[in-house]
Amino acid sequence: MKTWLLGSFCFLLILQTFAQEKYTLSGYLTHSENGEALIGATVLILDLGTGSVTNSYGFYSITLPKGDYRLEFRYVGFKSEEKNINLTQDLRMDVALTSTEELLEEVVVKGNTPQQQIMTSQMSVSTLEIKTLERLPAFAGEVDILKGIQFLPGVSTVGEGAAGFNVRGGSVGQNLVLLDEAPVYQSSHLFGFFSVFNPDAVKDIKLYKGGIPSRYGGRLSSVLDIYMKEGNSKKYQVKGGLGTIFSRLAIEGPIQKDKSSFLIAGRRSYADILAKPFTDQIDENTNLYFYDLTAKTNFILNENNRIFFSGYFGKDIFKFDEFQGFDWGNQTATIRWNHLYGKRLFSNVSAIYSNYGYGFQFGSSELDNFDWSSQIQTANLKADFAYSTGDEGELNFGLDLILYDFLPAKAKILTKGIPTDVSLDQRKGLETSLYAAHDFPVSEKFLIQYGARLSRFQYMGGTEYTYADTVPGIRKRLVSTRELDTWESISEYTNLEPRFSFRYQLDASSSLKGSYNRMNQYIHLISNTTVSTPIDIWQPSTNLIKPQQGDQVALGYFKNLMENRYELSVEGYYKWSRNLVDYIDGADLFINEYLESVLLFGKGRSYGMEIYAKKNSGKITGWVSYTLGKSEMIVDGINYGTDKVNRKGQWYPTRFDQRHNLKLAAFYELKKNLSLSANFSFLSGTPSTFPTDRIYVGGYVIPYIARNQRNNFRIPDYHRLDLAATFENVWRGKKGRSGTDSMVVSIYNVYGRQNPFSVYFSQGTERPAPDTLPETTATKLSIIGTFLPAFSYNFNF
Repeated sequence: MKTWLLGSFCFLLILQTFAQEKYTLSGYLTHSENGEALIGATVLILDLGTGSVTNSYGFYSITLPKGDYRLEFRYVGFKSEEKNINLTQDLRMDVALTSTEELLEEVVVKGNTPQQQIMTSQMSVSTLEIKTLERLPAFAGEVDILKGIQFLPGVSTVGEGAAGFNVRGGSVGQNLVLLDEAPVYQSSHLFGFFSVFNPDAVKDIKLYKGGIPSRYGGRLSSVLDIYMKEGNSKKYQVKGGLGTIFSRLAIEGPIQKDKSSFLIAGRRSYADILAKPFTDQIDENTNLYFYDLTAKTNFILNENNRIFFSGYFGKDIFKFDEFQGFDWGNQTATIRWNHLYGKRLFSNVSAIYSNYGYGFQFGSSELDNFDWSSQIQTANLKADFAYSTGDEGELNFGLDLILYDFLPAKAKILTKGIPTDVSLDQRKGLETSLYAAHDFPVSEKFLIQYGARLSRFQYMGGTEYTYADTVPGIRKRLVSTRELDTWESISEYTNLEPRFSFRYQLDASSSLKGSYNRMNQYIHLISNTTVSTPIDIWQPSTNLIKPQQGDQVALGYFKNLMENRYELSVEGYYKWSRNLVDYIDGADLFINEYLESVLLFGKGRSYGMEIYAKKNSGKITGWVSYTLGKSEMIVDGINYGTDKVNRKGQWYPTRFDQRHNLKLAAFYELKKNLSLSANFSFLSGTPSTFPTDRIYVGGYVIPYIARNQRNNFRIPDYHRLDLAATFENVWRGKKGRSGTDSMVVSIYNVYGRQNPFSVYFSQGTERPAPDTLPETTATKLSIIGTFLPAFSYNFNF
């Protein structure tokens, strides 16, 4: 792979030597008011009808033949700017664009500019801007990133109170979530009701559902890439809000004007503080809250070098008394260095740290209690390069090193003051990868992007376990163990991950796109609960747990209508996966040294169609998305029908299989300072495992599931309507007061739908009469079964 990368680069340099005389135009696009880099802005060469897009740091580079050109710089919600140039040598041109409030009112979703939607080869990508999220009706009136992306096609959740999100039939653990390039292993506060991302600190949100670029790896289903603001380099700014659940505050400003800046943003919930005066159930040892702190600084050393420092620290604490409770939290830190080698080669080198720790405790005293914690910690070094090859082409290449440190369980039992340590050994893994990708315009209408990622994973140190084969679905018997040194390799896996996408432009307003990608996932989220929880355990691939591997193909049609006022896209996809993890009946996953003995492995498939229509401008704006999909697994030992000998499995739906997913978002500008918005969601009921028979023993009912069926029933459908009204400039912005503010009044679940989260069965408490059978009942559990009004006040000055 190294030889291929070097050979490709040298070959491109040779081509440039013999090509016609060409020069490179490059620079940064920024916001004129605060100096923030504009990600995904468009640089158009009007004479040629072609152009380029800025990268994640606002940098662009175009190589063109010598000559005179008319340029146009575009970004959604900003005034376009035209410039004329005489390109007779390499030219550096930094441009600061000015926002326009008129356009901001008209544009709802910054899903690239309408031209990019048609012109680029990238598909299955959704991009949201914070201004859109701020207008969506939200739970408890608070802006939330994860709730926002769930209104896009192909994205869903198994219910209210479920952590994380599902993409195109994949599990929560198959999503790579990045915050300034640092992996975030638990993306939810308060059991899924809020995300860990503070909207006041976020600049860009991009979700890759398919056609995933080769610079990303490590997860099967999707990549959610979030970039933080750099901080205002022009002036000091304070932003925040007061709500019914939590409050937030962000401060940003220049360290040295136009050269360096900082951003600090924090949030804290206060339900426990407000409730203490009104109930005696919350004492001084009770703590029920979450908080997070986000910070970033950046320094422009010179026109070729920039350095960024960013970090996140957040935690959820649910402590019911002195000895009982649980908590979880993320910490990340990122150092990045941007460097320009000449005019064509851009590099970003990053050092990244991430830690996710979680645990719980229970007991009655200092002498009798149980304390458990777990964590996954990563240290990452990566380098990314982008080389402008000319003819609108670009070569991207780089390397990535990730060191994993897993602590499955640190646990201690105290019984009458006597400690018993039941901790499990740490596990280590090293993931290395090289990648390359090339954007190549075959013709004016046909554009392709091709590349590959070569990844390798080593599972190191600790104990190697060997188990005897058995009938699928039965716990395996331990045969032997072998102790290895800390850095000694137990097992190794090497995989090639090809990536390909194309765009064929049918006319000026429509195009056809297709993509293929293969992904490998070397870490696994171990959980046999119906939904992902904050205390699920991460484990590496071992000599017995093989890496998950998945392939996806997608084909889509994209159309802009009525001079880009409307956008329409239709995408079909098919995914197939191997080495997916499931569990035997009654599997004990908690503090289990012999975890591999209860695991099962199988194949998966998901396929569907996504329809997305959006209205960009006018008094009424918004979008509608509809996904028709199916997600299934097949595992020997599960759902084996009448085959009781070999237990060959049959296909069964996954827990996150949803046949229909309909989402609508609408915005209405009633007048200059008042806007109304509405959301509507309809999701098919998700599968659940219900007993097929009952066995009566001694007056008690024992549920029984024949033939080890999984997800054999579905809970009722889910639907919900939310409404909100936003009042602008309530106090600030009037009578000479500086800044802006807004009041948001919202109603969540307007018609009080009792949407089911799960259904469980129980036996009646009354003793049955002689010769009669005990009664059993099914109970529907709803997390939020009524309408929920809320308000929040937001300010910016």
